[in-house]
Amino acid sequence: MRIRFTKCHGSGNDFPLIDGRALSLDEAQWAQVARALADPAGPVGGDGLLVLTAGDDTADGAAFGMRMFNRDGSEAETCLNGLRCVARAGFEALGITRATVRLKTSRAEVARAPDVASGVYAVRETAGPATLDVAAWPLAGDRDRIVEAPIAMLPTARAFTAVAIPNPHLIAFVERIDEDELVRVGMACEAAPDWLPNRANVSFVEVRGPDALFVRTFERGVGLTDSCGSAMAASTYAAGLTGRIAVAHEIAVLNRGGLVRASATAEGMVTITGNATWEWEGEVTIDPVHARAGDLTVIRHMDAEIAAWAAMVDTIR
Repeated sequence: MRIRFTKCHGSGNDFPLIDGRALSLDEAQWAQVARALADPAGPVGGDGLLVLTAGDDTADGAAFGMRMFNRDGSEAETCLNGLRCVARAGFEALGITRATVRLKTSRAEVARAPDVASGVYAVRETAGPATLDVAAWPLAGDRDRIVEAPIAMLPTARAFTAVAIPNPHLIAFVERIDEDELVRVGMACEAAPDWLPNRANVSFVEVRGPDALFVRTFERGVGLTDSCGSAMAASTYAAGLTGRIAVAHEIAVLNRGGLVRASATAEGMVTITGNATWEWEGEVTIDPVHARAGDLTVIRHMDAEIAAWAAMVDTIR
């Protein structure tokens, strides 16, 4: 099959994005397309696959939907960096500037925001509520919630806060991020043990004063990634919950890929404002049987957007 897509990123979290509103692929086919396109050894690559889907006629009035597939073909509940990119695609397709978006297990509100820097397209998104009910993951054990507590099954004595938004996240606040340790913990969750059958995202978070966090994430189905939007949301909520930042106070959340602005209410609603940057547009042939991509045609590069983002990131490093 021949697929047209846009290569895009939110805070350095990069994806091929497909307008899937007119495509009729089943679950297995979408998983294969995701494996092919997001394969880092393939011609496209990415942290996963984003799909713009059709809206619905329910009372909630979702103008469009989003699906997000991890690099391994599994489908995530959401991806907040990816949501901004899908929101931009939906806005441009429908000629609107705000919408309710249908996600896999929830909904989110999105709106066009002022550019975060000259030439850097921005979207404001509100998702949640974040929840602390670990039985819903499920994360088996003798506690209904985990806040600032060690988890005996993990290969570390660090204390974690467990948050779902709705992706499951384990958040540890650290003085200094040890990536080797983060990978060990992430891999333990990635193995889908009996006590955590659906796996979890793991983040180590540095508090950089009352107005900033730095987040490093081992993402379920992806691995160590430069940016994860739901991890930044979960970290913001967890930081307020544990008294590290003020609740409902907007802060900068930094990562290897860039930054967003975020705030979280006591009720668990998280608002993030960040970029949705187009990098290039192309067409590629997909072999859905073997999950391989080939015969890539690049239609155009968005050089001005790439340069605008790079200039903004240079100011914060």
